Order: sequence, then C-alpha cells, then structure tokens
Amino acid sequence: MEKETTGDRIRFRRKALNLTQKAVAEKISVSHVAISQWEKEETLPRGENLLRLAEVLGCAPAWLVDGDGPVFTIQMQAQTGLPYLEREQIGDWLAEATQVEILRRIPTDRSYSATSFALTLWDNALAPQCLRGDLLLIDPELPPQPGDLVLALTGENEYVLRKYRARSHNSFELAPLNEDYPLLRSSEQALSVLGTLVEWRRYRDTAQ
Repeated sequence: MEKETTGDRIRFRRKALNLTQKAVAEKISVSHVAISQWEKEETLPRGENLLRLAEVLGCAPAWLVDGDGPVFTIQMQAQTGLPYLEREQIGDWLAEATQVEILRRIPTDRSYSATSFALTLWDNALAPQCLRGDLLLIDPELPPQPGDLVLALTGENEYVLRKYRARSHNSFELAPLNEDYPLLRSSEQALSVLGTLVEWRRYRDTAQ
C-alpha cells in the first residue's frame, strides 16, 4: 500500500470541505495551478503559503506536511467546532479520522482532545439524565472514572451509552440509568469503552 502524501492530504481536506482548487487558491492568494501542483506533488507549499493553506483547510500544518500528530489542533476546535458523526461513522473516525467526511461541526468553547466528536443520543438508556435526541460530546482520549457516562461497543458491534462502574482491575459494568435497559458486564461479554461523555446539550423546540 502506497504511503499517503502531502498532496493526498491536501486533496482529501479540500474535498471534505467541498472546495474547488480555484476556491482554495482565491482564499490564500495563489493561482489554482499552484493548488494542482501541490496536490500532484510537483511542488509543495512552504512558509506563509503552508500556514494559510492549513487555515483554509481547517487542519494542522504539521499534519499536512508529514501526516504525523493530530489533524486538528485545540485552537482549531474552538474556531471550527467538534465534528458531528452519525453512528455508522464512529468506527471509521476512531480508526482513521482523516478518511471521514465531516458535513457538520458543533461549536464549543472548551478544549477537548483532537479525536473528540459529537453525536445524537438514539435511545433512552440514560434517561432521565440524557434523553433521545440530546447532543452528546465524546472524548475518546479521556479515561473513564467510576460514575462517568461512556460510549461503548459490544461484542455484537452495537454502540451503547451507559454509566461506567469499575468492578476489578480487569472487569467493569455498564449500567443504564433507565431500568428498562440491560446491565452489561465485561465478565460476561466483550465490551470496549470508546470514549467518555464530557458534555451534553438539550435544545428546546421554541416553535409555536
């Protein structure tokens, strides 16, 4: 498998933002030919052009250059918000965030890890604290503490949100807040904690 190049990363971010080469060129005051050359690796952006390109593409300059480190910086999170994911995008995001097309971002004024994301709660397992339709912000790099609400994956590839309970060094429970949903035990089935809930939002329908 060929290694991803700087040009590949430029092209991916441009297409993820639905920008043409001409639109990117206009934003950073270069010709569209320059953008084409960068994507083909005929030349590479440097200095001020690299910084402006990274700003337009909403990513970290270092990631554009060598692919190392986070795609997004904490500062960029504050400017552009956390990516909003559908449930079917979670696995791809955690495996390779750069390959997930983000169509919506959730504004935040707090600092979370670069892999954090937002999603909509799909059931009432956490009722009455969190209800179906609430917006949840998940940080995959924040280790859960007893009592935290977490996103997890079961052995049947089902995503669940539960309250985390440590039971021993090697086992834990995922408890619903709604008794109509089942208690899950890592001693009885495969469970993987994917992230910790750091914020949730509920929007009232103000339409009359």
